Order: sequence, then structure tokens, then C-alpha cells
Amino acid sequence: MHQVRHSLRYVSWKDRKAVAADLRTIYSAANLEAAEGALEAFAAKWDEQYPTISQSWKKNWARLIVIFDFAPEIRKAIYTTNVIESLNASLRKVTKTRRVFPTDESMLKLLYLALNNISAKWTMPIQNWKPAMSQFMLMHGDRVTL
Repeated sequence: MHQVRHSLRYVSWKDRKAVAADLRTIYSAANLEAAEGALEAFAAKWDEQYPTISQSWKKNWARLIVIFDFAPEIRKAIYTTNVIESLNASLRKVTKTRRVFPTDESMLKLLYLALNNISAKWTMPIQNWKPAMSQFMLMHGDRVTL
């Protein structure tokens, strides 16, 4: 999660583990109300020493709370892996050398071929993927196939 990495930039090494643990209570909360309470508790505990962290979370809160629209299993798969970031970096690598695409379809074809090549190189299983996939099947059973 980029917000967590961004937050930890401001923290000294001696406080890093404690701050990271308190941040985890925010993004791993059971629901939005619990996350808001955890953010307030974090601010009360750490604002004197690191006020920019809670300010950053509050400023970006509208974008951060989208994660609570997903089931806990999906959220855990999202925030415990770097697979999404790796995939985005790989796709950027393919598209950055081409400044202009003649049509939208040509760009989609390039991304499709890139995804096929990228997925062929995947060797490690994604952490927490099986419970997340179960939730995807429940939510979008008509679009998800095994």
C-alpha cells in the first residue's frame, strides 16, 4: 500500500515497527467505522511526534476507504502482496516506449499480449489468493472462471 510506505518515510527507525503496527489497525479494520476509530486513535497517539502521517491519511481518506468495499479476504490479498504494483510496472515498461497508438484497439492488443507474456513468468503463488478467489466467485461468478 502506497499510503503506508509514504507514511513511514517520516518515521525514525526506532518507532517504525510501532507506527506500522498502529497503521495496520487502520487498513485491516473490519469495517469503515472501525477504521475511522483506528485513525483517530492513531492521531491521538502519534500526532505530537509525527503529525504529517494522520494529516496525509485524512487528506486521502476518500480514496483510501474504497478498500472497505471489498470482502476482508480480498482486502488481505490486496495489501499483503506487491503483485499489483509489479503488474503495473511491467505494463508501464511495455507502453512507455510507445508515445502514440494509432487506435485504442492497438493499445489493448499490446496490453493483452504483454499480460500473456507476464503471466507466463509468474511462478510464486499470490498470498491469500484462494480465499480472495472464493469471494470473487461469489461476487462475480458469471465473469470469473477457474
